Amino acid sequence: MIPTDINALADEYLRLAYHGVRAKDKSFNAALHTNFDPGIGTINIIPQDIGRVLLNLINNAFYAVNEKSKEAVKGFEPEVTISTRMLPASENSLIHQSTNSLIISVKDNGNGIPQKVLDKIFQPFFTTKPTGQGTGLGLSLSYDIVKAHGGELRVETKEGEGSSFTIQLPNA
Repeated sequence: MIPTDINALADEYLRLAYHGVRAKDKSFNAALHTNFDPGIGTINIIPQDIGRVLLNLINNAFYAVNEKSKEAVKGFEPEVTISTRMLPASENSLIHQSTNSLIISVKDNGNGIPQKVLDKIFQPFFTTKPTGQGTGLGLSLSYDIVKAHGGELRVETKEGEGSSFTIQLPNA
């Protein structure tokens, strides 16, 4: 575990992922929004691992908004938002209830995840992407990495409106 500026890490991976998608598809555009809690400071994580989780969640968000863009929905503007905040121990009902925890959220305004597959998305080799476009390992590995950090990875989604993946990590 290394003391890491999570806001800088999240911002770096957001831009890295965006440029990676743009390198493959010059027509891709999305509004990038950040809402970082400046009071977080550093937290002890394995930055390469959490970076991998962030990269996967952000790439999935870009995929979702890009797919919705192709539908030419009138007035649709692709947006991906990443935010961080510290959750005080008094509000922490999930993990390590006596400590504060870090919340990292990756949100998109894509098509959301169909309800019928929602309980499968963290299973290895499950993917909603067409053959050849996803291995079905990204969310499974992300889930395992977050668990190994003592945290939780959750999703909220609304079909047609988008998804929000939330990482909650103890700030021990």
